[in-house]
Amino acid sequence: MLQLNDPSLLRTKAFVAGRWVDEPGRGEFPVFNPADETVIASVSDTGRQTVRVAIEAATVAMAEWKLRTAKDRANILRNWFDLILTNTEDLALLMTWEQGKPLAESRAEIRYAASFVEWFAEEGKRAYGDVIPAHATDLRLLTVKQPVGVVAAITPWNFPSAMITRKAAPALAAGCALVIKPAAETPLSALALAELAHRAGLPDGILNIVVGTDAIGMGEELSSHPQVRKLTFTGSTRVGKLLMAQCAGTVKKTSMELGGNAPFIVFDDADLPTAVAGVMASKFRNAGQTCISANRILVQEGIYSDFLQELTRVVKKLKLGDGRDPETDIGPLITGAALDNVDSLVRNALDCGARAMAGGQVSILGGGFYEPTVLADVTPDMKVFREEIFGPVAPVVQFSSEAEAIALANDTSAGLASYIYTQNISRILRTTEALDFGMVGVNESMISTEVAPFGGVKESGVGREGSRYGIDDYLEIKYVCIRGI
Repeated sequence: MLQLNDPSLLRTKAFVAGRWVDEPGRGEFPVFNPADETVIASVSDTGRQTVRVAIEAATVAMAEWKLRTAKDRANILRNWFDLILTNTEDLALLMTWEQGKPLAESRAEIRYAASFVEWFAEEGKRAYGDVIPAHATDLRLLTVKQPVGVVAAITPWNFPSAMITRKAAPALAAGCALVIKPAAETPLSALALAELAHRAGLPDGILNIVVGTDAIGMGEELSSHPQVRKLTFTGSTRVGKLLMAQCAGTVKKTSMELGGNAPFIVFDDADLPTAVAGVMASKFRNAGQTCISANRILVQEGIYSDFLQELTRVVKKLKLGDGRDPETDIGPLITGAALDNVDSLVRNALDCGARAMAGGQVSILGGGFYEPTVLADVTPDMKVFREEIFGPVAPVVQFSSEAEAIALANDTSAGLASYIYTQNISRILRTTEALDFGMVGVNESMISTEVAPFGGVKESGVGREGSRYGIDDYLEIKYVCIRGI
């Protein structure tokens, strides 16, 4: 059993209207440690009925919450921020236990998650309206920003704390109430955050966490219920499209952060150690299970051999293991199905002519472990080039010209993150404008921060999270025309 400094952070029931609840007639579901596939907790398996109760509670509670001053809401969010940081170690242990990532990464995610709470606590005070120059002297034209309404949020397992606060913090700061459905693989992190929000003074019903295995039914309820006015989702493009279609029936506002297929372009004039370090940070963080992970590494022919040699050397030093071991560099993949999918992509690439410079197979450690892998001579016809890998596999593609690199990079329906490494300022300006992606990292692969907008184009989603733009998706603009001034 995991030893926490504060054992009350380990919660196993849904959190609705300020209470920890089960759903009558439904049982529990197991939460597994992906490192050894042992059951670590049994959590209440709630469903559509609990979702409806949570929506009703949020609707009632929001009537008072939206009338509070932005400063009052900010004070509560600041309390939540402080409590998250104070309990970093316990929250990180819970995350590593249920998600698998190394403790150092879990601690970093907790700090990242807290940063959104701090940022939007302040940003809520700056949801300014406007006075518009009128077309007649006795008129005054105004705009005010008001909370969009009850928000439904569906969050993924790969960043089980940060993806909650990145949505909840701006919604709460704007005056909205929320119903959050975290991934069934990682409910413990979400429930611990709810416990801390309750301690911070968040009123009952404002933040509700519904946990369960009926993802389809719960998603349908959240996306079709008329009292939910906004749905925000982070996950696969396939599911995002389904949710958008379901939201159309009640014309909900939506934010979608969907799949990626990030190109990582290394030009001949790039600094080799910097580029390799960038790949390592982007590709192998969280065992490659990130939506902005370097998915296709495009290397110019003049530096291709040297880059492959250095990348392979560094990758071979990575240590697989349980995330609770301080020596571990890479933890397990989240499920057996995820492991099988990664192995299938690698098998296809090898069958089509790619070379495994490192790894290339399921680890002898068993569980969810896959060997850190470098694939050379990858071509655009291989599945590993076309599909999001979500594993510790680095496919390397050779290119000759800048035009070819841009064409290869843009040859995808995804458009989330992209990266270029070069010392040529003219090339930087050309390529950042030519890349059809919502975010571009130049000589930097760790681009996520609460102060910058996160989001994609094409089939990678709609809307932006974080930054001063991130609160806009939780606000409606109301226009007021006054005559007789």
